[in-house]
Amino acid sequence: MSQTSKAPKPARATPAPRTNPLPAIISALVVIGVFVALGFMLYNTRPGAATQNASYAPTAGAAAATTAPATPAPATAAPAVAATAPAAQAQPAGAKKTYSAPPPMTIDPTKSYTATITTPRGDIVIKLRPDIAPQTVNNFVFLAREGFYNGLTWHRVIQGFMAQGGDPQGTGMGGPGYTIPAEFTNKILFDRPGIVAMARSSDPNSAGSQFFITTAPAPHLNEQYTIFGEVIKGQDIVDGIPLRDPDTATTPGEPIVKITIAEK
Repeated sequence: MSQTSKAPKPARATPAPRTNPLPAIISALVVIGVFVALGFMLYNTRPGAATQNASYAPTAGAAAATTAPATPAPATAAPAVAATAPAAQAQPAGAKKTYSAPPPMTIDPTKSYTATITTPRGDIVIKLRPDIAPQTVNNFVFLAREGFYNGLTWHRVIQGFMAQGGDPQGTGMGGPGYTIPAEFTNKILFDRPGIVAMARSSDPNSAGSQFFITTAPAPHLNEQYTIFGEVIKGQDIVDGIPLRDPDTATTPGEPIVKITIAEK
């Protein structure tokens, strides 16, 4: 008797295990977070997002960062400034005022102006030179008469080179809230101690309130920093300003008690 062949019973289908969506959602959120972070970094590194550069006179003996124009601005050039006095900006209590624009031209370039810087050790008298830098002298006179410089410090003083002051922050990063154009000249040069000039950043037209007085010849600065005065009394006071490097100093520099302007 022959054996009957039987077809095997079909295997019972088993359902596929159900997938948990949580890991995929977490992965998607991580990817989105990475893209958001990259976008934020790119936004903050775009041109113009950096803070203001420090104003400075170059290191002694170093070549200047930029080249002066072949033709210096004429001494009689009309100032490109607002027609009315700049509005003072609101500041925290105890902070120096800043302004919305450079001051209007109020000095008479045909008159004589002197600035007396009072220090704890004596006075420094400066003959201002509106004949070669009228906009710069006008700016300095405005800030001095506003009391802007009173109580500020000599924040950067390099032996055998210069003493720099006029920064309300005392770090080399501060200013009055605006900048003024350069007024380079070859009518007076950095050929001796006692030359008074504006500090600036790498942009020639970036001077504001910071200035420096040389304590030795500095010919590498010629026609690259706006000279607006010269010491006529008290160079020994300038030479005695305590040395200070703002990058490493732990105490403030010697104070500028006040600056007084005389006109005749």
